[in-house]
Amino acid sequence: MSKRLHDVYLSLGSNEDPKHYLKLAIEALKEKFGELILSPIYLTPAVGFEGPDFLNAAARIKTDMDVVALDIWLHELEDSHGRRHDVPRYSSRTLDIDIIFYGDLIFSGPGNLCIPRPELKYPFVLKPLADIAPDFRDPVSGKTLARSWAEHPNFKYGFVEEYIY
Repeated sequence: MSKRLHDVYLSLGSNEDPKHYLKLAIEALKEKFGELILSPIYLTPAVGFEGPDFLNAAARIKTDMDVVALDIWLHELEDSHGRRHDVPRYSSRTLDIDIIFYGDLIFSGPGNLCIPRPELKYPFVLKPLADIAPDFRDPVSGKTLARSWAEHPNFKYGFVEEYIY
């Protein structure tokens, strides 16, 4: 009996040597999960603290890992690339990867694991996701990502796209 594959949408970000660390993260995701769907990469300001701009993107993976095991694996990936935990939560980072959607699951788990992620309200999370999955429906709001982006107060703000892959 084969395990069920889940469509999982991730948010990726970095503001410390971001081209380097996002490229490493994308390579690790491809090695672990195979083919990815990747958004453009956007240059966006830090939110919640003063710091260098971030590069942000979204990726869709398919996995049979359960949501908690996947979250642990992603934290290990962040840690292996220098993510620090001895600094404030909102601070510069080499790598930040969050599970935004895990299929249509609504879930609260260990640590800060909350699916869908509340960070979906930020344009640097929503816009890249809307790029790769415009017809995906948020299981909480019932709205497609395209509609959520069109209704977002920052809809008309420009983004600088960066490409590293």
